[in-house]
Amino acid sequence: MNDFLDYIAIERKYSPRTVEAYREDLKEFCAYLGVKAGDFNPCLPDENDVKGWVLAMMEEKGHSPRSVKRKMSALRSYYKYLLREKKVDKDITRKVILPKVKPSLPVFFKPHEMEQATQQMVYADDFESIRDSLVISMFYQTGMRLAEMTALTDNDIDLSEGQIRVFGKRRKERIIPIGDRLVAQIGAYIEAREKIQTEQPSEGIMDGHPFWVQRLRSGKIKPLARITIYNIVRARMGEVSTLKKHSPHVLRHTFATTLLDKGADIRSIQTLLGHASLNTTQVYTHTTFEQIQRVYRDAHPRVGGFSGQKMVKKDQK
Repeated sequence: MNDFLDYIAIERKYSPRTVEAYREDLKEFCAYLGVKAGDFNPCLPDENDVKGWVLAMMEEKGHSPRSVKRKMSALRSYYKYLLREKKVDKDITRKVILPKVKPSLPVFFKPHEMEQATQQMVYADDFESIRDSLVISMFYQTGMRLAEMTALTDNDIDLSEGQIRVFGKRRKERIIPIGDRLVAQIGAYIEAREKIQTEQPSEGIMDGHPFWVQRLRSGKIKPLARITIYNIVRARMGEVSTLKKHSPHVLRHTFATTLLDKGADIRSIQTLLGHASLNTTQVYTHTTFEQIQRVYRDAHPRVGGFSGQKMVKKDQK
């Protein structure tokens, strides 16, 4: 099992969070079988054991179909690895049918909410305000993931060319273009950052020159933590939006939806988001079409709240 986890971490370049999640999922399967992970023999379980685990997750633990599917992906990856390494004779997960996952459409912030959140703080000159404003703007204008944003270094930012280099899932590199307004905002942040770095000692700043930094209460400077970036977004967007969720990922959805609404083609959006499959990107087209349907039903005088399906049936009669 440890060899498998090393394989997905080193060769497949899975993120540390994903590797740890796979570790916990495999330990959970072992616990269901009544053995410790260190004593687990992958040749002993059969297909019925996997089916039993799926039922136990849903009926006893109340896991959602989406959660069950995620946990099963760890077990399936593990047995594919074992089969390829000739450690087992068959993949006991291959024929197990999982519960259907109802696709959830992404939520996104409204244009006026983003306008409020991204207004440049003209009169603010403190470092934290400049930084926090840039965090929101950069998420909204690049569609980066939280992990990608956190990992940015100075070497990834090219203001002269107006672009940012991003390393996505499995360290896949992509280039995101940025506009003049964001270039100017980044420049203002770098200037403010250099000012506080010359005034205070730094902790770990020279290691890779991380782009984002924070000041501790002691006055020392250190790289900005992932959770802090998350909390910046949650606090700022919570002030302007009525959505229940105010995460960086909602800003990513907003980026994609905005591009689609303004006429960008789906392939370009896929490239900018760093999606491996076009199917992942196409969920935004469903969101936009639902908006069109709502506007049509609410605005057209002859529709009267009837869906297209009901109108067809009526015409057929």
